[in-house]
Amino acid sequence: MVRNWLLKILLLPFALLYGLGVALRDLSYRLGLLKSVEFNVPVISIGNISIGGTGKTPHIEYLITSLREHIKVATLSRGYGRKTKGYLAVDPRMSAEKAGDEPLQFKRKYPDIPVVVAESRTFGIVQMLQQFPGLQCILLDDAFQHRSVQPGLNILLTSYNEPYFRDFLLPVGRLREWPAGARRADAIIVTKCPHDWNRSEREAMLKKLKPEKHQRVFFSRFKYHYPYSIFDPQHRVEIGQNRDILILSAIANTNYMMEFLEHFDNTYHELSFTDHHLFTANEISQIVQKFEHLPSEQKMILTTEKDAVRLEPHLRYFYEKKIPIFVLPVSVEFLDGDREKFDAYVQEFLLNFTV
Repeated sequence: MVRNWLLKILLLPFALLYGLGVALRDLSYRLGLLKSVEFNVPVISIGNISIGGTGKTPHIEYLITSLREHIKVATLSRGYGRKTKGYLAVDPRMSAEKAGDEPLQFKRKYPDIPVVVAESRTFGIVQMLQQFPGLQCILLDDAFQHRSVQPGLNILLTSYNEPYFRDFLLPVGRLREWPAGARRADAIIVTKCPHDWNRSEREAMLKKLKPEKHQRVFFSRFKYHYPYSIFDPQHRVEIGQNRDILILSAIANTNYMMEFLEHFDNTYHELSFTDHHLFTANEISQIVQKFEHLPSEQKMILTTEKDAVRLEPHLRYFYEKKIPIFVLPVSVEFLDGDREKFDAYVQEFLLNFTV
């Protein structure tokens, strides 16, 4: 979000024009001038109304993990940042440039499930049902605004520290549509909740969210695990103390991760790039130089799982330079007994789904 008030005032007309366009599009759908397509297979959309940083990827992985043992589930993404076009079934041997970083991450972690990218969600689902007969559920990644498909279950994510009701439209803020768009959600998950969570914070957030009668609200946070070597995932280490750690990231928001790392007595150096950034050879050389200039002998590069996928084309160079790169894995943890409630909610949707 833009912090400078003068700049906010200057950008406000552009935000209002953008908001007018979004409102007209929303009205067109409500009047039936534009139509959403429903499919005879359960479709669950996981998205947000901001431009990122709410934790879609770990929440999709949570759903994959909880569903794949029971039903045939697949994911469909746009494949943001890829240099290919059209419908593509992702193969784990592909690159992030071809498949997109998040879809490739899904396919690498869950090779048994179909992972597809397509700009058109409608066309993508039609092709998926032909290519993968017997699909019992499709998870739509970041499709809250892509209303050409009517999901059976529409899940909206919003982060605890940057909720949509305290934000504003692009380019003044980070919202892709008016906050009222949240009413389309069937469920809202407040993500990245603090680790010193208490019941009063839940009640305060619920009052501010003001959910509709039909909406369910759940609360979650991230759980970080032991970092593993990018060269050998079986090699895990503790973050430890008294290290020089270069944080290398190209994700929407690293604040939550940094809050976790600050619990350890290390010296952190951040190198941040824009979300979904594809690293160039020159940038990799600069990263290595910065790492080599860190004063401590106890040092390493720490990156995210999504960034690790995009660093892959440069691994030989890192290996030759003997640069220790570790990946910080993350999973979703629901709060206050919400895991059982959320699982039951999704299960009820699937069991009661009718064409």
